[in-house]
Amino acid sequence: MASPQHETLRFNPDNATTGTVERVRASDGSTRVHKQLRRAGTVPTAPAHWAASTAPGDWNYWAREAEVYTDPRLRASLSGTGLDLPAAEVQPDAQGTHLWLEDVHGTVGADFTLADHIATAVGLGRWQARPLRPAPAWASRGFLRAYSTSRPGDVALVEDDAAWTQSLIAGTWPVDLRAGWARLLTHREDLLDVMEALPRALCHLDAWVSNVIRRPSGEVVLLDWAFAGDGAVGEDLGNYLPDAVFDLFWPAERLAELEAACWPAYLDGLRGGGWDGTEREARLGMVASCVKYTWLLPLLLQRATDTEHDAYHQRADTEHLYRQRGAALAHLVGWCDEALDLAG
Repeated sequence: MASPQHETLRFNPDNATTGTVERVRASDGSTRVHKQLRRAGTVPTAPAHWAASTAPGDWNYWAREAEVYTDPRLRASLSGTGLDLPAAEVQPDAQGTHLWLEDVHGTVGADFTLADHIATAVGLGRWQARPLRPAPAWASRGFLRAYSTSRPGDVALVEDDAAWTQSLIAGTWPVDLRAGWARLLTHREDLLDVMEALPRALCHLDAWVSNVIRRPSGEVVLLDWAFAGDGAVGEDLGNYLPDAVFDLFWPAERLAELEAACWPAYLDGLRGGGWDGTEREARLGMVASCVKYTWLLPLLLQRATDTEHDAYHQRADTEHLYRQRGAALAHLVGWCDEALDLAG
């Protein structure tokens, strides 16, 4: 009998919770996705900002995904929303847990049309219209603040003239981006407070195109639930839209078009699911989530002289990457200004 074939898939190797993500093809031709979750403390060399935790409420709790896939309440909450989870088998061992996941067939997020993105937004709205009560024990709490304030990137660089005169920056980014980002940093705490005061929902918290596959039946399968937990209504959509550009899965030139299509779709999903909050609250949750990325622009300034650059762990053309990210960052400045206006 032939040995199984292993194909490593793209994943974040810095995160101490994840040992591997691979597609395994058996001798009969069937495939499954194998994801190894590593117990906290077993990877002492992991970067500090990707350290795993043993606390279920921590944003990087090592066993969260295993508990997600075995939670019948979560699966039931997705029923009828247009969203789905892959089938899963969970196998614990001394070093952590092995997830054997359905290899979902369909259209991967990187190949989504605008209609596929709209279907995802509607599904997120329908699901978040009816949050689980009580929240699951595995749900992260305080994700946005803990994650965004623990990332690398020296925010002081935003005020460094030399950083902005680097050829890659000066010739690539919008001229008013510096002032806009300084404004975002000034209101960082205000926006985090706003997000924490908005109506709550159980959120995926890593919703983006690399974590979605649309089945031929139309259901959108959400993958990688490692961060899932308490969040603001609108927060998942606020992550989904810019992240598509930051990692070069959607052109920055069409980000406004993507938002214009997905925002009303998300709101329609909320209303269709029975949510009784205000449009202002949902919109504020989306636009104020720009605070998640306060660290990203400083990190890009810091790395502008590097000889090679990656987009989601894959080599990218440096000038194209910086041009796309600069345009997306400028879009987030617009969100910041709108959020401050909506917050009053």
